This record gives sequence, C-alpha cells and structure tokens, in this order.
Amino acid sequence: MRGGSSEISKGIDWLILWLYIILCVIGITSIFAATYREGDDIVKTFLSFKTDYGKQSFFFCASLVAGVVVLLTDSKFFTATANLWYTFGIILLLLVFPFHSNVKGTESIIKFGDAFQLQPIQLCIVFTNLALAKYISRVETDFSRLRSQLIAASIVIAPAILAILQSETGLALVYFSFFLVMFREGLPAIVLVIGFSFAILVVATLLVDPNILAIILTGIAAFVVYIMRRQIKRHKSVLFWIIAIWAICVGIQRFAVPLIFDHVLQPYQVKRIYDTIGKDYIPKDAAAAADIEKNTATKKQDGDYNVKQSKIAIGSGGLYGKGLLKGTQTRYSFVPEQRTDFIFCTIGEGFGFVGSFIFIMIYVLLLFRIVTIAERQRSAFSRCYAYGVASVLFFHIAINLCMTMGLAPVIGIPLPFVSYGGLSLVTFSIMIFILLRLDKDRQMVLR
Repeated sequence: MRGGSSEISKGIDWLILWLYIILCVIGITSIFAATYREGDDIVKTFLSFKTDYGKQSFFFCASLVAGVVVLLTDSKFFTATANLWYTFGIILLLLVFPFHSNVKGTESIIKFGDAFQLQPIQLCIVFTNLALAKYISRVETDFSRLRSQLIAASIVIAPAILAILQSETGLALVYFSFFLVMFREGLPAIVLVIGFSFAILVVATLLVDPNILAIILTGIAAFVVYIMRRQIKRHKSVLFWIIAIWAICVGIQRFAVPLIFDHVLQPYQVKRIYDTIGKDYIPKDAAAAADIEKNTATKKQDGDYNVKQSKIAIGSGGLYGKGLLKGTQTRYSFVPEQRTDFIFCTIGEGFGFVGSFIFIMIYVLLLFRIVTIAERQRSAFSRCYAYGVASVLFFHIAINLCMTMGLAPVIGIPLPFVSYGGLSLVTFSIMIFILLRLDKDRQMVLR
C-alpha cells in the first residue's frame, strides 16, 4: 500500500492538485448556497443523490477515483491511444444524430433513461487535445509547412462542425481555443490576427449601418494606399493585396455575416448576441420569431433577463458580500441557471468583490502554473497537451465570467470545476490528471 501511495505522489505537482481541489470545493459550496432549502438536514442531503450539491459531491469523488487511475497509468498509454480516443469521440458525435434528445434547445445529448445523459461534444475536447498533441509531436510533422497546419486545423474543426450541426454553438467555439496551441508550435501570427480581425468586423457589422461601414472600410483602404504609396511604386503587387483585403472585408460584412446570422446561428442565439451589444433584434420572419418564443418560453429563459439578474446579484454583493446562504437574488431563484452557467453570480453576491477577486486569482494562478508546466516538458506531446489544457480552461473561464457580467453573449459555457454538471466536472478533472501524469514523466520524450 505504501508503495502504491508513493508511486502516485512521486513527482506530482501539488500546487496544481490543491488548486483543483479548492476550485471543486468552491463549486460544491456555491451550488449548496444556491440550491439548499431551509430546514433540510445538511449531512443527509449532501450524502443523498437527490440534491444538486449531493450529486456534485459524488461526481467530485468519482473524479478523484478516475484521477488516481490516470496517475497509475503509464504515460505512453496516452500517446499510443490518442488517435483511437479521437476516433471514438467522432463516432460518439455521429451517434448523437440518430439517438439525441432535445434538452434546453441543444440536440447534442444522448439520454440513457432519466438517470444519466451523455454530451459527447464535451468529452471529445479531451480526445481532440490528445490527438492534436499526438499529431504535432510526430517526428515526421513539419509544422512550418502549410499542409501540416491544415491537417492540425482539420483535427480541431471536425468536431466543432459536428457540434454546430447539433445546435451546440457555444461548445463548438471552445475547439477554436486549440489554435493557441498551434500558434505556440509555429502557426503564423497572421492567422490569429485574421481571426481577431474577423471578430471585430462581425461586431462592427452589427453596430454600424452596412453602407456606412463599407464607406469606412473604403476610407481605411485609401489611407493605407496613401501611406504605402512609395512601396506601391516599387512593388505593384502591394496595391493588389490592399484591394484584395478591402474586397474581402466588404464581402464579409455584406455577405458572410448575414449568411452566418441567417443560416448558421439559431434566431434565439442571434437575439442573445444583439442583447449583448445593446441592440434590438427583429426576427426576419415568423419562423425566426417562433424559434425565439420557443427558446424563451418564459421571461426567465430570456438571455437579456438572465444577464440583468446576474449583474444585480453580483453588484448586490458589495465589497465583502452578504455571506453564505444570505444572498437574496440567488437564494430566491431570481437568476436562472445560477447553479450552472451563472454560478459566478452566487459567488459575487455571497462573497462580494474581495471574494470574487480571490476566486479569479485562483484561476489565474492555475493557468500560469499550467503554462509553467508546459514549458518545462522535454516531450513535445506533453507540452502541446499542457497548452491545450490551458487554452480550453482560459476560454471557458473568460467567456463564462464575461457572460455573467454582460460582456459576452449567453452561449452556455460552464465555469470549470465550479458549475454544476457531472460530465463537465469529470471531463475537466481527467484533463488535469492527464496533465499531472505527463508532468511526472517530464524528462521522458513521448512519441
């Protein structure tokens, strides 16, 4: 027994492990604060499988058991089976189409009776991380070549497309966080610049009249031509590229953005985006209006209502908060989904600015520690995987916190280790424990 215990603890990064445990405990406490009913026996409800905090406690224990299994597994197992896990994940995603159940507007869940449900797109994040790390770390992969970059991008984009087809746009966006891993491994910075520029152009298209925006883009192009007039005289191709970029930008704002908003995103998702930027969304037809009505059947299902109540809850916490079980907004269910997507407002109301700041700093410390671990790996596989974990966690944390404060659209992104959800907790836990296992063998070169 001593040998087994020593084998598990040897070389483990205890800071990561303790930060993980602290966040899980904060999550269970927050779910308890949001859902506990006065007069219930606290011990019995925690030990039962009938309350949300009782279920979350059970899944936390299950995650620890899974973590022990991962820590006892040979590191080479993850490199040897990475592609198999990815293939298994894609098969699960394909099985969603004939066997899915519509749950809260998403068609990405497979239900097994009333007791258990599986959302493969969430689980597939781990598999994609392993497969991407496996491909980039191959000896024959020259990531400076366009072909290798396109193959890596396809590994990431394939499950994201399946997620979009399953009306799970929020989690589909998570997969694009893996481009940060590719950037670390040599993806040209221009790709990220193009990505951020596209996002800015989309927002500008929604905020500014199309004709005015086209004039602004033309003016910017003319200014660039004037600034670069000497280079244009020497190299005529410069003018060609300026005109090409201008034409692409105008084409995006004129055709691509309307196409995405009319035919890719669901009307209720479009409405949430408009709510975030403070504009009214007018459905283009009766079908769109019906979709919005269906997904906001009650006022408390409306994204704008959720955000308003969330901001009230966070603001009412003041500097030090109202205390555990003393929050009025979260205790009386004014905030919808306060145990899942909007769990941060429970922390904000209960523990105020100081508590929220400390909570966010725990996340920041965790992310910095993961990046530190990534950079000390001898194996490219371990490094890529660690950066994948950091990227996924950062995306979830940033979007969820911004979502609860009205700085991002409500897209159903859980807060890692804190939001209620058994599969979510287990998935994030497995990601962390695989990272810890690979770090234990950081001097090895894994293939």
